Amino acid sequence: MRSVGLLLVAVSLAALVAGETAAQGPIKIGFISPLSGAIAAAGKDMYSGCELYWQETGWQAGGRKLEVILEDNEGQPAAALTKARKLVENDKVHMLAGVILSNVAYALVPYVEAQGIPTLYPINSADDLTQRKRPKWLIRTGFSAGGNMHPFGEFAAKTLGYRKVVMIGLDYAFGWETVGGFHKSFEDNGGQVIQKIWVPLNVQDYAPYLGQVRKDADAVFVNALGRWTLLFAKQYAESALRGKPLIANGTYSDEHVLPQLGDESLGVISAHHYSAALDTPANQRFRGAYEKAYARTPGFYGENCYTGARMVSEAIKAVGGNVEDRAAFMAALRRMRITDAPRGPVEMDAYGNPTQNIYIRKVERVGGKLQNTVIHTYPHVSQFWKYNPEEFLKQPVYSREFPPCKYC
Repeated sequence: MRSVGLLLVAVSLAALVAGETAAQGPIKIGFISPLSGAIAAAGKDMYSGCELYWQETGWQAGGRKLEVILEDNEGQPAAALTKARKLVENDKVHMLAGVILSNVAYALVPYVEAQGIPTLYPINSADDLTQRKRPKWLIRTGFSAGGNMHPFGEFAAKTLGYRKVVMIGLDYAFGWETVGGFHKSFEDNGGQVIQKIWVPLNVQDYAPYLGQVRKDADAVFVNALGRWTLLFAKQYAESALRGKPLIANGTYSDEHVLPQLGDESLGVISAHHYSAALDTPANQRFRGAYEKAYARTPGFYGENCYTGARMVSEAIKAVGGNVEDRAAFMAALRRMRITDAPRGPVEMDAYGNPTQNIYIRKVERVGGKLQNTVIHTYPHVSQFWKYNPEEFLKQPVYSREFPPCKYC
């Protein structure tokens, strides 16, 4: 009788907790994405990845329904801040997510911290978000811009055998940090960066910048994405540099832009933490589902958000659906580890950044379509690469001036 009584008490408590959770209503997520402007295609891919996961899980997590409020920030910091205020103060969301551009990501941090609102950046790669200026209420599940380039700098020097490289980067935080990460590692492995060329975000013509490239370079490294990739690829192929090896950061040849590129991009080598060409069961299943749902090949924007949405769901489960306990929910997000993501194993580090595989990819035509064929894998890469974190964080964040171009 005592056992039956204890069982009844346990069942009653479970029912009470379930009832309280249900009474709390849906979990609200405010999602900010650039759905118009220069990177609208990437913004749509980003949201599609999250949407696919939420659809697969029935728009629920931790025993509660999910309600997602989508807002367009047009890729502008001021618009993003306005939308964040609306989502938090008017819509009463339990967490914020989204954002692509680094200037937008940095601009939102003071508001996120002041509000104490759990926030997830599934895409943005601004280095200091998980390095020197780590926010309490924010993590990212995508990548660190400089961190992804550290293995590539070594690969370019040791495997590709390049000794002198010219770098062309977009003149804002993402460009500086991408160029900086490659620069440091490349020179630490015996290479020389002999020129850095910075390009404004409103560039309409790359010809004046391509005309500055030193002829003694073994290769050109470019940092670009979206419309900048399309403009650069066409003009590089038409320039006197045609035939000179071109290497790039991962967003340059991401799948959101590949269908619009042509044979001029064959052979471009890049580094990233995802390729739709990854031949694993998890990626094949994800790619098949994504292509069926959206009639396009997923890029890292889609995969990062699919995996990011999964991490959010797992964190919600870990706190029993009680996202109102913001501190517990944020702690659960920081502990997340996924062993079978489409991109491969993902584990959050102590700084709020994922440790994951970095893939060296080469643009090839397979079955009549361009793809990023994986030619080498660096497993379990930290944002600090082989550098000691404490020593690494004593140096300035990668910028226009750092590392200094001592061979320029």
